[in-house]
Amino acid sequence: MNILIAPDSFKGTLTAKEVCEIVAQAFAGHNTQAFPLADGGEGMVAAWHAACGGELCTATVSGPFGQAVQAHYLLMADGTAVLELASCAGLELARPHGLNPELASTSGLGELLLHARDRGAKRVILGLGGSATNDGGSGMAHALGWRFIDSRGESFCPTGGTLRNIARIIPPAQPFCLPMLAACDVQNPLHGKQGAAYVYAPQKGADEAMVRRLDDGLRHLASILLGAEIPGSGAAGGTGFGVLAFLGGKLKPGIDLLLDSSNFSQQLAQADLVITGEGRMDAQTLHGKAPFGVLKRAQAAGVPCVAICGQLHDDTALLAAGFAAIYPCVTQDKTLHELQLSCRANLRRAAHTLQIDWRTK
Repeated sequence: MNILIAPDSFKGTLTAKEVCEIVAQAFAGHNTQAFPLADGGEGMVAAWHAACGGELCTATVSGPFGQAVQAHYLLMADGTAVLELASCAGLELARPHGLNPELASTSGLGELLLHARDRGAKRVILGLGGSATNDGGSGMAHALGWRFIDSRGESFCPTGGTLRNIARIIPPAQPFCLPMLAACDVQNPLHGKQGAAYVYAPQKGADEAMVRRLDDGLRHLASILLGAEIPGSGAAGGTGFGVLAFLGGKLKPGIDLLLDSSNFSQQLAQADLVITGEGRMDAQTLHGKAPFGVLKRAQAAGVPCVAICGQLHDDTALLAAGFAAIYPCVTQDKTLHELQLSCRANLRRAAHTLQIDWRTK
């Protein structure tokens, strides 16, 4: 049996590559092909490198609070640069300093874009997942030459907490003109109850009062620039909006970008079974997440697709969508620390159960 193993990472515990390796061990004796995935968050550069090749590049840029960080990106042979926002403005970089989306900035992303352009990039694919920010991409824009002027006529670099101080915005004399596609797996608008601040800022350290202030700031930014209502503009603290408004870029589901740009279709054509998954699966998986992207391709090819996941919350919609079966690694709520200690053993056990079930089919 030919088995294509194509999961996303199990966030906080296992990389997509590690998931592939553990699942493949359970199917020893079969022909397995690993295809680690990422739909826009951490691990996107690694997934694209594994699937498409290219040169890994490193740049020293500003982290979410201005500290110097080493950020990596991929430069492919055709001039495409693949970047992760998380590599320079991510939650894990911010956490040691204390999460605070009013102070965090996407400036490092702008610096990383300039580094890629100077290395010869001709176009950009940007992963928006995992950000610690809520600045609407204004820090990125500032690093690319946009000027933000306050009521006193002074120029400043906005953060989530100072967006309301913007009186006017002046575009750069020489715009950053590389075509950009941003990998986006959410549909949230920039502001409002379903926007960046209300939905995602609490995960980044914001209390209720801060959420309201952050949303006010994004509303103010939207009053100056267009694009706030476009689905996905609320991604990554509004960086989706920044891609649209400051760079003229486009938003697209990240999993489709990767699968369209790689040899996934050729590998799928040889498969008798596809195994996908992610750390947590629920109805949200059906809204642009990597496993759903894989499922749709498998269905079109007539190949059964099963999922293996860290935790499963109601499989009704998932099974109705077409997953042949779903195998959770744990069935009780556990802390992240507990999951980190047991994740490999839990995944081996779930993969072994999956192997026994499909051996008898």
